[in-house]
Amino acid sequence: MSTYIQNFIKFRPLLNELISRDIKIKYRKSVLGVLWTLLNPLLMMIVLSVVFSNLFRFDIENFPLYLLSGQIIFNFYNDATSTAMSAIVGNAALIKKVYVPKYLFVISRVFSSFINLMASFTALMLVMVATRAELHWSVLLSVVPLALLMLLSLGIGLILAALTVKFRDIMHLYSVFTTVLLYLTPVIYPMSILPEWLEKVVLLNPLTNILTMFRDVMINGLIFDVWSLIIAVAETAFFLALGLYVFYKNQDQFILNI
Repeated sequence: MSTYIQNFIKFRPLLNELISRDIKIKYRKSVLGVLWTLLNPLLMMIVLSVVFSNLFRFDIENFPLYLLSGQIIFNFYNDATSTAMSAIVGNAALIKKVYVPKYLFVISRVFSSFINLMASFTALMLVMVATRAELHWSVLLSVVPLALLMLLSLGIGLILAALTVKFRDIMHLYSVFTTVLLYLTPVIYPMSILPEWLEKVVLLNPLTNILTMFRDVMINGLIFDVWSLIIAVAETAFFLALGLYVFYKNQDQFILNI
């Protein structure tokens, strides 16, 4: 373990460069650049709020805020895991030339997505001010669900990155999976409208608990209960440990398949 920590410290400048490169590539030749990270969730919130408020009339106070908070959580997970999936394949040329701890490429993708998440979080705060929503002190606790979300995404990203080296079809299938996952995450709808059997299915989704915790501290001014925190930590620890294990067991074979 000490070897991994020493390597991480040794290659930290490289990690910073990789994160910077990923952000620059994403917004290359874009006039507004990183500002799109702020505008995208706001524009989608406006469109979806108009559509769903009129079609379904969900009994949710400040539906735009409810919707935007869900978008922030799910969009980060989707972006972090989708980009992490191609982290090894996309850096094949560098991996073949010099020794670099391969997990750094996955971490850089997740961290660059987290920087985008902070911009989206700023958009959420702006909407709260614009809609005159009450800002509770519990907003400070939002760091807990966001940290768990990042670690969960990192764990799943490590699994996807390792498997994609051998099975490139995963890159095409994963977009279908995330579409299904979107509907199994209460981003747009409230849990109260679901039948009992479907509610149980949605609760099995790790993102559901993290999203609920995030909304409680951001919108409802509530502190998440201990049981929800224990479940979220357990789920995150499981996927992170599984991701590290799968990645470690396969990393020596990467050079043969990239």
